[in-house]
Amino acid sequence: MEARLLHGIGALPAEQWDACIGEHQPFLRHAFLAALEDSGSVAADTGWQPLHLAVEQAGQLVGAAPMYLKSHSYGEYVFDWGWADAFERAGGRYYPKLQVAVPFTPVPGPRLLCRPGSACSQDALATALVSAAEQLEMASSLHITFCRADEWQALGEAGCLLRTGLQYHWQNQGYGSFEDFLGTMKSSRRKTIKKERQRVAEQGLELVALTGPDLTPDIWDRFYPFYLATVDKRWGNAYLTKRFFQRLGMLMADQVVLIMARDRGRYVGGALNLLGHDTLYGRIWGCKQDYEFLHFEACYYQAIDFAISRGLARVEAGAQGQHKLQRGYAPVPTYSAHWLRHPGLRRAVADFLDVERQEIAQQIEAQRALLPFRDGAAPPVPA
Repeated sequence: MEARLLHGIGALPAEQWDACIGEHQPFLRHAFLAALEDSGSVAADTGWQPLHLAVEQAGQLVGAAPMYLKSHSYGEYVFDWGWADAFERAGGRYYPKLQVAVPFTPVPGPRLLCRPGSACSQDALATALVSAAEQLEMASSLHITFCRADEWQALGEAGCLLRTGLQYHWQNQGYGSFEDFLGTMKSSRRKTIKKERQRVAEQGLELVALTGPDLTPDIWDRFYPFYLATVDKRWGNAYLTKRFFQRLGMLMADQVVLIMARDRGRYVGGALNLLGHDTLYGRIWGCKQDYEFLHFEACYYQAIDFAISRGLARVEAGAQGQHKLQRGYAPVPTYSAHWLRHPGLRRAVADFLDVERQEIAQQIEAQRALLPFRDGAAPPVPA
């Protein structure tokens, strides 16, 4: 097997890349990564220079990892700003660094992509990534974020430091309807959710789920200002161009679920989701006006409705948001692995992570006690 670095996803045929990801999340598809690159959302100019790892045997791709050379830490959702600041104040240079991730996408999933039936293994890919970081002397570090637990362990064996985080996911317990789901909750919380949904309807709002052929260019023209409104409210950067959304609609329309809100026939807000094999992934929400509880309805309740109707196992509603607890989204751990070139920085970060992992475990345990379910009705802790 031979490993090489690629300066763009277009250097590989889509069928070879997609053969390594199977039925996993849509964000790893060649089409999604290509839409990011082709639209200019991901490029050296935006601080995300593609540098994908490809492992080949007899001219065929048998393993891969989506990797980028980064000049900042924006758009990652696993924060290392403190590490960068401390290292640079001590006279070091933290950027550029290597990032194995899906840009702007805090969705857990596989990062060490092995083609089924090939000789490639997670251990081999983990070793290849660390070796690439060691040889690329301009990079201070390597960060594999939102990986799976088994990959996390393999990366630890390869010499990476191990970190955990926290997200909130909804789990389908075989509910037949949203009412069945509400029936598992304590009375006070059940009444509150019903009032929130009723208040959305009282404001004259109608919500529709658009997918497949519904996703016309006009729909993306209407949705894009909602995305920009969220960026403005959070003082962020609008990395995703309008062309990205248009490309997404062209290449992956059947995996896009766009929840749009209408006020007397006029679109006023929207929530972008992507559909995986057994999971609905919430990604982007935006609205240019203020409506009571519309955010909860569009992003959380409509997602649950959709998941129940399709028999999906989970809804993953993105990063952060302790308010999701009271809407039935349970805390789950997330995983990342980090290789740091400088031994002094590595020792300091290792000490920090030892403490942080314990704190995250304690937070998950404490927050599970706050879930609004009746006794015995809370979803099990994911394996």
